[in-house]
Amino acid sequence: MILDSLPLWRRYAALNPRLARGFAFLEQLRPDVAVGRHEIEGDSVYALVQRYHTRPIDGMQLEAHRRYIDIQYLASGREVIHWAALAGLADATKPYDAVTDAALYATTPGMTPVGLQAGQFAILFPDDAHAPCCAWG
Repeated sequence: MILDSLPLWRRYAALNPRLARGFAFLEQLRPDVAVGRHEIEGDSVYALVQRYHTRPIDGMQLEAHRRYIDIQYLASGREVIHWAALAGLADATKPYDAVTDAALYATTPGMTPVGLQAGQFAILFPDDAHAPCCAWG
C-alpha cells in the first residue's frame, strides 16, 4: 500500500503504466462529476465515483482484488481505510468472484488503520486487503 497526496502521484507512475491514466482522471475531477463508473480505458482502467457517509468498522469486511490495483482517492472529507496483508488472513467470508474481482474477509485486530484526508490517495495492490469508507474517530 502507498499513501500520498494527489500532486505527488508521478512518483509512482513507473510502477504500472495504467496508474498514470487513472491519476490523470483524478487530476481533472470536478466536484459535480457524476456518481458511477467512468470508462478511462475500457475494462483496463476505469473509475468508480462514489459519494457516501463513512461508517464504523463494526460489521465491515476487508476486500481484496486479483486483477486490479485500487486507487482510493478522497476528494473531500476524511475517512479511515483499514489495511491488512492478504497473506495473513484466514479463509474468505465471500470467495473470490472473477466478475467483481473481489473476495471478502473478516476484519481482524491486526489491521492497520490508515487515515485519508481530502486530496490524499491510497494505492492498494492485490496483496493489500482493505476496508475503505470507515469513520474517522
